[in-house]
Amino acid sequence: MKVREMTEAEYRLAELIWENAPIGSGELVQLCAERLGWKKSTTYTMLRKLCAMGVARNESATVTAALSREEYHSIQGETVIREGFNGSLPRFLTAFVEKRGLSREDAEELKRLIDRWEEEQHG
Repeated sequence: MKVREMTEAEYRLAELIWENAPIGSGELVQLCAERLGWKKSTTYTMLRKLCAMGVARNESATVTAALSREEYHSIQGETVIREGFNGSLPRFLTAFVEKRGLSREDAEELKRLIDRWEEEQHG
């Protein structure tokens, strides 16, 4: 599955949906007015975009998330690795670690993930 990266405005609306779904579309309009300063037309325009992307659904005036926050970020991460690092997770991790560094806790968590994967693969 491929979902394009959201604009900042789309992401702000998605965050509200993730935090409040299921939510009535009228209630979402009100929430966007309060938190984002948006007009009704802006909210519905942005909501249509999220629905077209497959991130949200608006059925019977009820808005729900079609993708969770975690699913969206996972898809975006896979796209970055595939397109920016030729599909190589080690190349991605190397670039990330060289830029940011790696704490002992991060290293231990990565080791636990690898150990768990090896155990699942080899029983």
